[in-house]
Amino acid sequence: MTLNSKVPEGPIKDKWISYKDKINLVNPANKRNIDIIVIGTGLAGGSAAATLAELGYNVKAFAYQDSPRRAHSIAAQGGINAAKNYMGDGDSVYRLFYDTVKGGDYRSREANVYRLAEVSGNIIDQCVAQGVPFARDYGGLLDNRSFGGVLVSRTFYAKGQTGQQLLLGAYSAMNRQIGRGKITMYNRHEMLDLVKVDGKARGIIARNLITGEIERHSAHAVVIASGGYGNVYYLSTNAMGSNATAAWKVHKKGAYFANPCFTQIHPTCIPRSGDYQSKLTLMSESLRNDGRIWVPKNMEDAVAIREGRLKPTEISEENRDYYLERRYPAFGNLVPRDVASRAAKERCDAGHGVNKTGEAVYLDFSSAIERYGKEQAKIHGIKNPSKEKITELGEAIIEEKYGNLFQMYEKIVAEDPYKTPMMIYPATHYTMGGIWVDYNLMTTVDGLYAIGEANFSDHGANRLGASALMQGLADGYFVLPYTIGDYLSNEIRTGEIPTDTPEFDAVEKEVKERLEFFINNKGTHSVDHFHKKLGKVMWEKVGMARNAKHLKEAIEEIKEIREDFWKNVKVPGKVNELNPELEKAGRVADFLELGELFAKDALERNESCGGHFREEYQTPEGEALRDDKNYAYVAAWEYTGKPSEAKLHKEELKFKDIELKTRSYK
Repeated sequence: MTLNSKVPEGPIKDKWISYKDKINLVNPANKRNIDIIVIGTGLAGGSAAATLAELGYNVKAFAYQDSPRRAHSIAAQGGINAAKNYMGDGDSVYRLFYDTVKGGDYRSREANVYRLAEVSGNIIDQCVAQGVPFARDYGGLLDNRSFGGVLVSRTFYAKGQTGQQLLLGAYSAMNRQIGRGKITMYNRHEMLDLVKVDGKARGIIARNLITGEIERHSAHAVVIASGGYGNVYYLSTNAMGSNATAAWKVHKKGAYFANPCFTQIHPTCIPRSGDYQSKLTLMSESLRNDGRIWVPKNMEDAVAIREGRLKPTEISEENRDYYLERRYPAFGNLVPRDVASRAAKERCDAGHGVNKTGEAVYLDFSSAIERYGKEQAKIHGIKNPSKEKITELGEAIIEEKYGNLFQMYEKIVAEDPYKTPMMIYPATHYTMGGIWVDYNLMTTVDGLYAIGEANFSDHGANRLGASALMQGLADGYFVLPYTIGDYLSNEIRTGEIPTDTPEFDAVEKEVKERLEFFINNKGTHSVDHFHKKLGKVMWEKVGMARNAKHLKEAIEEIKEIREDFWKNVKVPGKVNELNPELEKAGRVADFLELGELFAKDALERNESCGGHFREEYQTPEGEALRDDKNYAYVAAWEYTGKPSEAKLHKEELKFKDIELKTRSYK
């Protein structure tokens, strides 16, 4: 079956405008009679809930945290992209569109990406109006910095805490609607399944995480904004609570899951320190603006550093290999994330890694500190400044730009990154794959929408830095509020959806049986025992580099772990109480199915593109080798009962406005 993406006809620059001119609308009086459920209150869910409520719909918003302020969007540090060309360096809507499609290695849908670039500027205006404290330049105008995979500066930022500030903006917009009674907020509630009536999404079964009570909630449409599935790797940069349950449950109810193998490995993560760790910490990609990445040129120096006999500051400039600058002169340290990650892995695999495990490279700010210091000395009219003065002035500028990131690094690693280079290594970060949606952001289930990281639509096989916040807010503030109205215009006579129906009965029964099973299963191993085992298989065989042999092994091993899990998992406590282990059990059960589909998708895609790197398909220089003849499509999987039997549907990708060519950052 070929999927219908419902992309409007006409030139790409007119599609969204003419689409909005022609869609059906719901009048304000009728909006008061329509309910919408939003799952997740991060940037995508929070902005959608606030905007839909502002329009007049009744919104029921669900968060498993105790407040929307704790959504994982808070952890996004570096910035948000928008094509405003404030720096006058040649940016435009088309260039942002082009960079995003190229950055995603030509595996995204052109029309969606163009729309994203088109509405990006509105996001900044919206957020400034909300009071988001974006950085400003000397003259008071909004400042921009550069990010990986682009040659312009288009990233708006608030020091190293952009996600937090944007989330507070969305949260304040939500709070206004909560105060008006237009949003009913369900904190500490987790969606455990979707309810369909006559093929349409009509509600959810949720668990009150404080009391353990199972609840039924109905609506005329359901929006999934629950983020990505990076925690399938166990160790990732995601919050430990981030999970795939909402997305996986709707997949099992008929929503196709697209490109699960497109995951992003982020190049600037603090290296892991041992097997006892439960999550990883990210250092913002913005640091690559001023930090230079290197490893020792000579193997004996790398060994001496690993053994503690040599400090990085003792290695002379000519004995350092600035490998990104060497391999990719045009983009240098600002190549896209997938390219930077693989290059770091290649150097560490070759024996040049610099921490005890041999899995780390240096991110060094000494050049930037010196450069900024000399510039500041000139500005302040200091003649012949001493080396100490230059360092002092330079460090002050770095502190202003990245202070909280440096502080965070020092707290975790117990080393001062102003004086000695940071150590970084790639780690699982973002998932470009997700629930398949059409141009309207609707899934293959009528009335069910997916936005933000939960859908697959905008980033192709690799996401450019600072584009996650852009997509989440674009979907929530400016896209979904239009497209959902077109569907809901047919629901104005439906009336309130009752929850005392056979459909709700059946789904609630399934949910309760599953929870009871976990509590009553007298196994011998904790939930984390199985999650760690899954994560090890995923990282070693479905991680940064993949091959057919390892993927086939991974599929079998994940199956075995899953069977063992259902026989031997032990969940303490009761169903009807606060029980974090019970929450985890359901989430890990879903990861154990998703992981297998992930590996199956990676095995089916016989090419390398973006974050999906198959060792069998690479150029002589070790770059990704795409196969546009056979794989220029979205792989959308239909659930048929088992992940191994999932049915593949293809959405062919057509490139009319951008030439399909080999990605080069040299």
